[in-house]
Amino acid sequence: MSGPAATMEYVLPLRWEEDGGLDELTAYLRGLARLVDVTVVDGSPSPLFERHAGRWRGLVRHVRPDADLCFANGKVNGVVTGMRLARAERVVIADDDVRYGEAELARLGDLLGAADLVRPQNYFDPLPWHAHWDTARTLLNRALGADYPGTFGIRRSTFEAMGGYDGDVLFENLELIRTVRAHGGREDRPLDLYVRRLPPDPARFWSQRVRQAYDDMAQPARMALFLAVAPLTAAGLLRRRHRLILAGAVLTIAMAESGRRRAGGHRVFPPASVLFAPVWVLERAVCVWLALASRLVHGGVHYAGRRLRTPAHPVRHLRKSLRGRAGAPHRPPPGGTAGDR
Repeated sequence: MSGPAATMEYVLPLRWEEDGGLDELTAYLRGLARLVDVTVVDGSPSPLFERHAGRWRGLVRHVRPDADLCFANGKVNGVVTGMRLARAERVVIADDDVRYGEAELARLGDLLGAADLVRPQNYFDPLPWHAHWDTARTLLNRALGADYPGTFGIRRSTFEAMGGYDGDVLFENLELIRTVRAHGGREDRPLDLYVRRLPPDPARFWSQRVRQAYDDMAQPARMALFLAVAPLTAAGLLRRRHRLILAGAVLTIAMAESGRRRAGGHRVFPPASVLFAPVWVLERAVCVWLALASRLVHGGVHYAGRRLRTPAHPVRHLRKSLRGRAGAPHRPPPGGTAGDR
């Protein structure tokens, strides 16, 4: 393939405990490898790693995470290893459930010509009931700014210059975004760059509820808002303010619909997902209290066999860290770069 996608690297950090999706992922990698160089950094247990090696030999570069990396968030071990090995300046980082097409890769490569970090927009396909539920979160994020996807485009030179990013945090995607900003990098958030994502199974969906709510601790204003929702709703019910509660639900649906219509989102987000917005808000309003209790009682949230306390660091903390790092370059943020969230 000619154009930007021909000179890109695709990094897929992977850690599986079972191989139920191996055939589907292998088929995806086979098509992907015709478009870009692909590196799969595989932290799966040895029996699975060896099975993957046999299936992917000659198809992609398949390696283990570097032995010197021991971040609490294992995904970051895979990302950093892949970035160390990247052969191209323009790199795609994608979770194992993300499914790029040729057009999306080409556009991402084009955007990396001017940006240090590109944040595409994921959408679920297919759409079981719980994917509609999670899509409501996406639509509300789009209404207020931009969503947090399972994939990024990043320039290798930027990643190297900033010395990677902290992997001892839960919300590693936000940590990467903020580290690029702290370094003075330019972030591009094309709301119309839609990249397909496979939905999790229902068991995984339910297991993510409190963990995702814990991420909100990295965004204090958002956390405070959700902490207020449950007691205010309970007070409204006790005082029989049903119309007020209904008005709040309608407002939430209207916001989700606004996010669905932004940048042609109606092409990938069905109207039914909008109706799940009040349900998602109530879920998050309950789960933030559970997340706060986990922080106060247990010192953090359980994730992949570890307990993580920090969701993500503020940009000001990251800027201070960069300034204090011997020899680390630091550029002031250029005009137009999105501020801290």
